Amino acid sequence: MTYLLAVVAAALSMLMTAGMAGTFFGFSAGVMPGLNAASAPSAVDAMNAVNARIQNPVFLAAFVLAPVAAAGAGALLLTTPRSGAAWPFFAAAGVYAVGVILITAAVNVPMNDALAAAAAHGGPAEAAARIWSDYSARWTTWNTWRAVSGAVSLLLTGYGVYRWGRGA
Repeated sequence: MTYLLAVVAAALSMLMTAGMAGTFFGFSAGVMPGLNAASAPSAVDAMNAVNARIQNPVFLAAFVLAPVAAAGAGALLLTTPRSGAAWPFFAAAGVYAVGVILITAAVNVPMNDALAAAAAHGGPAEAAARIWSDYSARWTTWNTWRAVSGAVSLLLTGYGVYRWGRGA
C-alpha cells in the first residue's frame, strides 16, 4: 500500500509541477511578448483580467499541492527499502517552495496587486505605458525564474523516480 501511495504522490507531483512550469514558461515565452506588442492600456487590462481569473480552484490546487505531493512521496519512500530515492523528492519540494511559491508571494503577486491598483486609478495612455513598462520586464524576469524552478523541481522528481526504479 505504501508503494501505491508513493506512486500516486509522485505522479501527482510530476503532473502538477509540469503544469505549473509550463504555465510560467508559456507566459514568459508567449503571453508577455504578445501583451508587449499590444497597446499599454490593452496590456494592462488583459493582464489584470488574467490575474483575476487565474485564481481558481484548479490552478491554486496544482500550485499549492505540487510540493506537498513531492514531499509526501519522499516521506513514503523513507519507510521502504528504497529510501535512497526519497531525497530527490524532498529536494524537488524545496526547490518548488522557494523558486515558485516564495517568488510568487514575494514578487509576482505584489506586482500584480500594484498593477491592479494603478489601473483602478485610470489615467491617460502615457500613464498606462509607463506602468506597463515598469511592470512587464521585471514581472517576466521573475516569472521566468518560476518556470526554471518548476522545471528543476520536475527534473528532481524524475530523478527520484529513476532512483526508485533502480532500487536506490
